[in-house]
Amino acid sequence: MKVIEKIQSLQEGKVVFSFEFFPPKTEDGVDNLFERMDRMVAHNPSFCDITWGAGGSTADLTLDIANKMQNIICVETMMHLTCTNMPVEKIDHALQTIKSNGIQNVLALRGDPPHGQDKFVQVEGGFSCALDLVKHIRSKYGDYFGITVAGYPGNDGVATPEAYQNELAYLKRKVDAGADLIVTQLFYDTDIFLKFVNDCRQIGINCPIVPGIMPINNYKGFLRMTGFCKTKEMKAASFFSKG
Repeated sequence: MKVIEKIQSLQEGKVVFSFEFFPPKTEDGVDNLFERMDRMVAHNPSFCDITWGAGGSTADLTLDIANKMQNIICVETMMHLTCTNMPVEKIDHALQTIKSNGIQNVLALRGDPPHGQDKFVQVEGGFSCALDLVKHIRSKYGDYFGITVAGYPGNDGVATPEAYQNELAYLKRKVDAGADLIVTQLFYDTDIFLKFVNDCRQIGINCPIVPGIMPINNYKGFLRMTGFCKTKEMKAASFFSKG
């Protein structure tokens, strides 16, 4: 089932939440992941998603985990798919694999540069951005997949007003191309998120917008992630200090 359909069919007042998992680096880590999934899925999330891995480094593992999530753990699964190091043939292999496994949800991303590179470089025969990926999925697979895209609530003093407006305009192009759900970059300042939602509505983005929240395990890790994602951390730091 598509996540967008689950959201649209929810009764008023029902809370939607999900868990995001990262492919482990070892076989023991994979076993541990599935043990944790069993416990977390008991809380009845609306869906769970699995990341693609930096530079497509975990592609095969991600496909295997996604299949087991959907068909053994039995939770609605959304698989991340990026453009990094992915010619169209590999993208279609991934999409056809999850389709054959009954998975209907994809989070379409450009992806980060591979490890050791500073800039994203379009691979030969591949796509340069998430917009191209969304267009490809819709043109080749019709309405089979529910397509989610990333939103960046970045009007927080880090992004310039012009950059923020350009990001909103680009997000609208992704939605107009066929995306039916937005999941935001992590944030810790709810005022920024609420403004982002309002700004989206003002320019005609009317699909559901799911807030991305990353629990704080430790302060050092919190600083690393907020720095990496260019996320405003003031209110989060205040929250962390209160325990």
